Amino acid sequence: MTDTPTTGHVGGAGLDLPTLKMMIEALGDFVDEALPPQLVLDLDHEDTCPEDIVRAMSDPDTLGVQLVFIPETYGGMDGGAFDSYRVCEAMGRKDIGLATAVFATFLGSDPIVVGATEEQKQEWLGAIAEQGVVFAYGATEPEAGSDLGAMTTTAEPIFGDDGEITAYRINGRKQWISNGSIADFSTILAATPEGPTWFVVSKDTPGFSAGPPEDKHGLRLSNTAPLFLDDVVVPAHNLIGTEPGKGLIQAQQVFGYTRLMVAAFGLGGGWEALDRAIAYSKERIQGGGPLAEKQGFTHKLIVPHAVRLEAARAFMEDTADKIDRGLGENGAMNTEGAIAKYLATEAGNAAADAAIQAHGGYGYTRPYVVEKIRRDVRITTIYEGTSEIMEMTIARDRWQLHLKSLGRRYTDLASQLDALHAQKSDVGAGIAALAARSMAAVLEACKVGRLTRSQHVLFRLGELIAYTEGAAVFAQAAAAAQDGTRHAKNPGRFDGAATSAMSRVYAREAAQRVALDGPRWVAGAADAGSPALATLAGIPADAIRAAQAGALSDMDYIADVLYGRVGE
Repeated sequence: MTDTPTTGHVGGAGLDLPTLKMMIEALGDFVDEALPPQLVLDLDHEDTCPEDIVRAMSDPDTLGVQLVFIPETYGGMDGGAFDSYRVCEAMGRKDIGLATAVFATFLGSDPIVVGATEEQKQEWLGAIAEQGVVFAYGATEPEAGSDLGAMTTTAEPIFGDDGEITAYRINGRKQWISNGSIADFSTILAATPEGPTWFVVSKDTPGFSAGPPEDKHGLRLSNTAPLFLDDVVVPAHNLIGTEPGKGLIQAQQVFGYTRLMVAAFGLGGGWEALDRAIAYSKERIQGGGPLAEKQGFTHKLIVPHAVRLEAARAFMEDTADKIDRGLGENGAMNTEGAIAKYLATEAGNAAADAAIQAHGGYGYTRPYVVEKIRRDVRITTIYEGTSEIMEMTIARDRWQLHLKSLGRRYTDLASQLDALHAQKSDVGAGIAALAARSMAAVLEACKVGRLTRSQHVLFRLGELIAYTEGAAVFAQAAAAAQDGTRHAKNPGRFDGAATSAMSRVYAREAAQRVALDGPRWVAGAADAGSPALATLAGIPADAIRAAQAGALSDMDYIADVLYGRVGE
């Protein structure tokens, strides 16, 4: 697969490394001082959004975290996708609810960044940068959910005496809107005669109101509320851009970028929970010794989750780097963003769940925080596109690539991985190549049997493709870690040896998943005697089984790395 550079992507030129580190450190210091642990628990218990802290974080004279997301031309810091992922991960480790409040302003400004006129950008992006105004993103509706094309909110043009449109009258309702009750401005998606269109609506506009905040399972430090628009009249100037009907195109232009940010929340929440479990297991004595020394504990509740989180990080970093370099169709990287979000948020949820189990009964109580993290991180698999929508996005795109490449998409990837294995035999590339060849066989079986007509098969393909591509990118990241050429903004927690061990463990899991689950769904959907079943002979099952050798030793080593026992 060849990436073609383009222009117009959302990511900026990027911060230099010292500036990024300074921002992440300042963010941590600010949140630690403004939100001590007990206050976080109290706000969560009372379901209260700390609006004063949200506004202080956006105040350029206090912290100005939103400046990372704003182009330098309009008073921001011109951060790129890589910078944004690192900042969002840091915020996610502190509190995903608070992080969502900041993210909502960034999300609300997206239609402006990609579709507004220069005058509009100066006005509204400048207000975010210079005044720290808070935005909301009004797309989702009660009945339409994530299907933006099914919305019922309308914007009726109002004509002046000269026949020109002077204003729009908006009617409708929006649901699950982050910052809904506290935002100064909201970007609202509404249907004009030409099609879906974005408008900027000020909080004090007559007819515009917010309902009571939602009583949520988690994310309780984030204000989430419905928005009501009853004959809301906005001037024509508030239509984002120069022509109506471009709303869905503008939304799609940033999916790769925004989903990467939600992936970062899943990554941050998952690692925060896992690190708490690691610290707890060093002190908790069971059966005559600390849990940290018990393989039955570490190899079930710690190691697999660390591996999946770092595999997701590798894919996120690869996607962020490509966005910053303007690669992919229109620089959007929509499918890659979907894979990043899917891998990171599913891994974050699983890690947080394991962290509760790792704490035993204490994990189920509020003071140990992991139960709160588990409630908070759960939303990352839902907002900005559910995991199921991610599976559909991934499967549809890669299915088309399989057909267009005449079945060579994943066999070519396997060849690339075999070449990497020939250079570095210990990064898991050879095992990832087995996953890719298996993926090619499964897709070809689906082609022969016309099995993608089954929605469930299509969704399961999305899951297996995500694991396959995750394993491929992780192996490449491990090779770069060995060579010292990984992205300079990578956190640097794990060296080349540790990253390689993790990559091998992940590649084994990916290959096993594709080799077992792929045939399962093909056989389950195909007719008896279908030629699709014969196509599965292309899966190198014996080689995948043989590749499992050494898995336990790798997990032992990863556990030693996580617990600081290497070199003792």
